[in-house]
Amino acid sequence: MHKSWWKIASIGLLIYTVVGGFLMEVPRLLALEETIRNLYFHVCMWFSMMILFTVSVVNSIKYLRTFNLKYDIYARQYAAVGIVMGVLGYATGAIWMTYTWADPNNPAFQSFGALAREPKLIGAAIALLIYFAYMVLRDSINDMDKRARISSVYNIFAYAMLFPSIWILPRVMDSLHPGREGNPALNTSDVDSSMRIVFYPAIIGWTLLGVWIATIKIRLTLLREKKMMQ
Repeated sequence: MHKSWWKIASIGLLIYTVVGGFLMEVPRLLALEETIRNLYFHVCMWFSMMILFTVSVVNSIKYLRTFNLKYDIYARQYAAVGIVMGVLGYATGAIWMTYTWADPNNPAFQSFGALAREPKLIGAAIALLIYFAYMVLRDSINDMDKRARISSVYNIFAYAMLFPSIWILPRVMDSLHPGREGNPALNTSDVDSSMRIVFYPAIIGWTLLGVWIATIKIRLTLLREKKMMQ
C-alpha cells in the first residue's frame, strides 16, 4: 500500500480539482467570467507537460552517460505522456481562446487568420511538432542502440527548443496571451488567492497522473523487451 500512496493521491487531487474547480467561487473578471475555471486544466496540464519532458530529458542524459537502455525507455515513455498532456493543454487553451480572444468586439482578433498568427499558439505548436518528430525518429530506426543514442541527443535538442518556442517567443512579440511580463499563474497579483487552493493541487494531480501512466507504459515495455529476448 505504501508504494501506491502517490497513485491514490493523484486520483484524490484530480477529484478535488474537478469538484473544487466547478463548485468554488471564482473572481468575475471582464471577458473571462466563468471561463477562468479553465486555469485548473489548461495551465496545469502545461505545467505537467513541462515536468514530464524534464524527467524525459534527464533520462536521456543518463542514457548517454551509462548506455543503459532502460533510461532510453524511461525517456521515451515520459516524453509520450508529456506530448499527451501538451495536446490536452493546447486543446483546452484553444477552446478557452474562442470564448475570450475571439470576441467580435476585440479589434485585435476579429478573424481566424489573426488568431492563427498568435505567437503563443505558434510557439506551442512548434514545440509539440518537435516532440512528435522525436517519436517518428524513434520508430524509423530499428537498431536499439543506434535508436537510443540518436533519440537521446534529439531529446536534448527538443527540450532546449521548448524555452524559446513557449516562453521567449510570446514575450518578444505582441501577444494577447497573459504572461508577457512573467508567468501570471505564479504572480500573486494576477491570480486570486482563493483559486490557488485548487490551482497548486491541480498541478500536482495532473503531474502524478502523467507519472502513473508513464510508469505503466514503462513496465509494459520492459516486459515486452524481456519476452523478446527469451
